[in-house]
Amino acid sequence: MTQPFATHADVVILGAGQAGLQAALSLREDGFAGTIQMIGDEPVLPYQRPPLSKGFLLGTVAEDALVLRPQAMLDKLDIRILTGTRATRIDRPAHRLDLADGGSCTYGHLVIATGSRVRHWSGEGADLDGVACLRTLADARALGARLEAAADVVVIGAGFIGLEFAAVAAKRGRKVHVVEAADRAMARAVTPAVSAFFRERHEIAGVQFRFGAGVEAILGVAGKVTGVRLTGGEILAADLVLVGIGGIANAEIAAEAGLAVQNGILVDDLLRTADPAISAIGDCCSHPNPFAGGPIRLESVQNAIDQGRLVAGRLTGTPQPYRAVPWFWSDQGDLKLQMAGLTTGFDRQVTIGDPAEARFSLIAFRAGILIGVESVNRPGDNILARRILAIPSPVTLAEAEAVGYDLKALAAGGAAKA
Repeated sequence: MTQPFATHADVVILGAGQAGLQAALSLREDGFAGTIQMIGDEPVLPYQRPPLSKGFLLGTVAEDALVLRPQAMLDKLDIRILTGTRATRIDRPAHRLDLADGGSCTYGHLVIATGSRVRHWSGEGADLDGVACLRTLADARALGARLEAAADVVVIGAGFIGLEFAAVAAKRGRKVHVVEAADRAMARAVTPAVSAFFRERHEIAGVQFRFGAGVEAILGVAGKVTGVRLTGGEILAADLVLVGIGGIANAEIAAEAGLAVQNGILVDDLLRTADPAISAIGDCCSHPNPFAGGPIRLESVQNAIDQGRLVAGRLTGTPQPYRAVPWFWSDQGDLKLQMAGLTTGFDRQVTIGDPAEARFSLIAFRAGILIGVESVNRPGDNILARRILAIPSPVTLAEAEAVGYDLKALAAGGAAKA
């Protein structure tokens, strides 16, 4: 039987996404016996987001397969969950969370896991019928219906979401243009060589790119999208426009409560805010990261899972600093891109495998130290790279050269050193 909403809970988790659910599950796995109350603003149980831009739109992943844990399992674990409800205020002195429906919940400890939202394009035509975004299940449902009826698709933004959707639209026979203000695809996430490889593969699949181009206006007739006008005057026909220009941390409720916010809710390496009764995890938090050399906000499933586990461990008496290797993935058509570490600022790169066969990895170094590995259709390399980057003493260029850039040998050597 579903447990009723708790007006007081030992742990309140604000947010019912991957991070919030993982925190709740890990609390129970770690033996926590207190009351857990989750609160989410979407009217559905916690679900996987990555398939929304891929398998869900292709029809290969059913909606019920997206659910991370069924209600019966949450009931069995006595994890209470209130969906479709927005929190409006954190009263820190009273340890109370106020809700939009007029209710409230007091807490022993509050975990903020509010995630992020899409960054909207706000120029002329932004409100036309046919302008879409993709973040939530509701977004994906609406986008799927629009894609079914579309012929000409314009994607604004050549990041992960934009390119994943472009691959789906092209596979379904739509004419696709991708418009990107930067000079290459995924410019903030991957090296130029990987950007160039993905551009070529998308172009082979029929996707056309406009790099270094801004959007001047989205055009319409009778309230419906008909095209996109670029800076410079070029007009691209469109009856569907997907805006994929990044995400914004849902941190306003924390800022209004007086907590520090800087591209996310600022936390220490134990994921604590300045208030000892409040933690923040997942997409909404900015945490110190040894791989970034400072605070960073990561929108990553693995980051959400790792941070959920870590905060649960701290609350049950086994605190550990967050030192997880950042890693990400993106499925674009038949290409699986996996990244371990952060390759920003690299000054040397070495390729292993064969790009012509779409199976290769790029190993990136900065100042003689291995900082990241980008892999295409070589999942084994990604696993090894994560092990190597987790070694306390950094792997050097000289060490990598000595074994011919053999990742298995580097992982074994690092394990021996550790």
